[in-house]
Amino acid sequence: MADLKKLAEEIVGLTLLEAAELKKILKDEYGIEPAAGGAVMVAGPAAGAAPAEAAEEQTEFDVILKSAGAQKINVIKEVRAITGLGLKEAKDLVEAGGKAVKEGVSKTEAEDIKKKLVDAGAEVELK
Repeated sequence: MADLKKLAEEIVGLTLLEAAELKKILKDEYGIEPAAGGAVMVAGPAAGAAPAEAAEEQTEFDVILKSAGAQKINVIKEVRAITGLGLKEAKDLVEAGGKAVKEGVSKTEAEDIKKKLVDAGAEVELK
């Protein structure tokens, strides 16, 4: 069995590019995807890595439904079309408010989803 402490130290010492490559290898070769954000890998680098992190453009977005607005039925229909949820699940998501409709989507897809929901009468936020 590998020395787990040494392995942990190596993972914590990864640069941002090395962490991204590790993520790609784990996903492509082993089918393993880190939980939302992969915070463990990103939190490890020393303070010197912060400027590189800030300069990097965000590539994945979450579409958050803030509120349904006055036309809740239209918003529920649009949520169903976007997510493929059933009527009850879509209704629950819309009524809950502040929930993610889609997570980890590209910028263009996120903007497209936001436009559809806003046209239906919802208040939407991209994160």
